[in-house]
Amino acid sequence: MPPTAPTPTPTPSSASPVPVLIVGSGPTGLTLACDLARRSIGVRIIDKSPEFPRSSRAKGPNPRSLEVLEDLGVVDRVLAAGSAPLRMRKYRDGLPVAEADPFASSHPTPDAPYDRGALLAQWQLEAILRDRLAEYGVHVELGSEAVGLSQDPESVIVALADGRSIGARYVVGCDGGHSPVRKMLGVAFEGQTSEEQTMVCGDVEVDGLDRAVWHQWFDEDGAVMLCPIPGTRRGWWFQAGPERDAAGAPVPPSLESFRRLFAKHTRLPADLLSRAALLSTYRVNERMADRYRVGHVLLAGDAAHVHSIAGGLGMNTGIQDAFNLGWKLARVAEGRSDPRLLDTYEEERLPVASWTLDITADRLRVTLEAIRKPGGGLDSAISGDTAGLGLGYRWSSLSPTGSTPRLRAGDRAPDAPCHDTATGAPIRLFEAFAGPHFTLLGFGPDTAEALRATEAAYGSTVRAYGVDAGAPRDLTDDAGHARTAYGTDPATALLVLVRPDNHVALITPATRSGAIADYLDGLGTPA
Repeated sequence: MPPTAPTPTPTPSSASPVPVLIVGSGPTGLTLACDLARRSIGVRIIDKSPEFPRSSRAKGPNPRSLEVLEDLGVVDRVLAAGSAPLRMRKYRDGLPVAEADPFASSHPTPDAPYDRGALLAQWQLEAILRDRLAEYGVHVELGSEAVGLSQDPESVIVALADGRSIGARYVVGCDGGHSPVRKMLGVAFEGQTSEEQTMVCGDVEVDGLDRAVWHQWFDEDGAVMLCPIPGTRRGWWFQAGPERDAAGAPVPPSLESFRRLFAKHTRLPADLLSRAALLSTYRVNERMADRYRVGHVLLAGDAAHVHSIAGGLGMNTGIQDAFNLGWKLARVAEGRSDPRLLDTYEEERLPVASWTLDITADRLRVTLEAIRKPGGGLDSAISGDTAGLGLGYRWSSLSPTGSTPRLRAGDRAPDAPCHDTATGAPIRLFEAFAGPHFTLLGFGPDTAEALRATEAAYGSTVRAYGVDAGAPRDLTDDAGHARTAYGTDPATALLVLVRPDNHVALITPATRSGAIADYLDGLGTPA
């Protein structure tokens, strides 16, 4: 064997270090870049690909990710480009045997405006996020492959394959399941890969099928699934159990193989399927990094965890990693918080990754059992848990105290429709939360002084809203939806501090308003 080429040793760049360098421009990296850029944090984002990847295996954001995308200001674009989830039509021996709408009984509620995800190709979501990032003057730097990494107590130098190097105060590896950044750090990626649970995937063009449904042919000897790609006229996501050769090994995906599988399971002419692209073989991989941070380098998305696609949580977990990390990294990069704040990223998100591995493994098991019988299909992979709305950080050191009958510190902060008391204009709590600030909600007139004092002391860091409090920035809770969502009655004067990632930081009675200052001061750099 030829000798292995040595890993290039990074050399210092003459340019000043950028505050944050993101490696990888998928949904995770782009979400983080948008969050940092809107906070005016200097950020560069690089990708080894010579052109923007056209990956479409992820089928869109779930309800919690739609909430994140609303905060970033792009949810309207996402919903316009995508479609609502489709009904699922199940076949056996080529004949339709059942049809299911997993969301038929769900509906938006005052505290959760998105009751279902959006069907959208990953490349479409990435294009929307790139456009948003460009509005801040930041662009993905293509053809920039990270091949070396070194760090000292103050910064990181990343060597690129073309001989350049980039200096940064912090680097975030958002570079996928095979993450070179993770490997350069020497972080273990423990878990297992199933060679038996294999699927071939691609984007194809098909004529003659109803585009209003997701078609799923499940037979005893295999399966083909075809879902229409929104925004295309003839494009479909193709997923199937692979053909096997004489030795039982999976046959690599190809147009010819896809046509044979299509004809076999649909009983339709093979030539209805054409133009297969983005071909890949998927194996169920369940792995998780044992650390999310090594010095000034962090991991997010698939670089930190991979799991079964059942439930559609892969891309979504990465988006939510980025949203958790963004505000913390910004505070540290600006020198407003001690770097130890970054340890809470792993503290909060690693348990979520562990839970995700468990829930997706369970959803896969349930689905594999369901499709053995006629009428079973991918709707079995969907549950209330896969919406992501119940995930929180009650165990976190950033969730020290406070609860109501409906809410505890660390929980996702609910939405609620209100009215601006001064103008009468409708406003949702999510609109109040949107942006890089903390939000302080004061329920009842006895909170007005605490709201004014907090905003005066912390300036743009905190935006204070009264709920029927008579405060300068006051909301009228006409129908009582806000009090219901936050579990407080009209006789109770309550303060709720909401983090920039829209999780509850603290709940405290108005008589203990000093707890708000203690919390915010505790995030600062120690003297």
